[in-house]
Amino acid sequence: MIEDIVIKKFTEDYKDEVIDLILDIQQNEFNIPINKEDQPDLSDIQNFYQSGHGNFWVALYNGRVVGTIALIDIGNHQGALRKMFVKPAFRGSKYNTAKLLLLQVITWVREYDVHDIYLGTTELFLAAHRFYAKHKFVQIKKETLPDTFPIMKVDTRFYQLKL
Repeated sequence: MIEDIVIKKFTEDYKDEVIDLILDIQQNEFNIPINKEDQPDLSDIQNFYQSGHGNFWVALYNGRVVGTIALIDIGNHQGALRKMFVKPAFRGSKYNTAKLLLLQVITWVREYDVHDIYLGTTELFLAAHRFYAKHKFVQIKKETLPDTFPIMKVDTRFYQLKL
């Protein structure tokens, strides 16, 4: 029997697992030269993400973190999707981890009257590009992003979801 994935709001109890998951995928799977110090948000998730209409969620399997997703409130009824990472074994339709995480964000933004979600990603995340397109995100040019959108140095491709 397959256990269910449970989506929960981030608490400090998950901090080390979240950092380990994100760094492992960035560094070992995609060979992105980034570390914890390059991502100060990971050391202060509650203040960085869990303010305004933003939040940070974890996907749990048997109580262990297998995925993450975050939303930053960038004002003007807009949000920036960040830190969407899923362990390789939990990707795809068997567990639907990424879909469950994204549905949590969409439920949240509708409750808080957010009309647009933006995201930046790298050219390397080809499966992510397909995932976003499947969930009605449209690729946009960098120049059309809101001024308040926090661009990461690795971001080269951008998407928008209108709700």
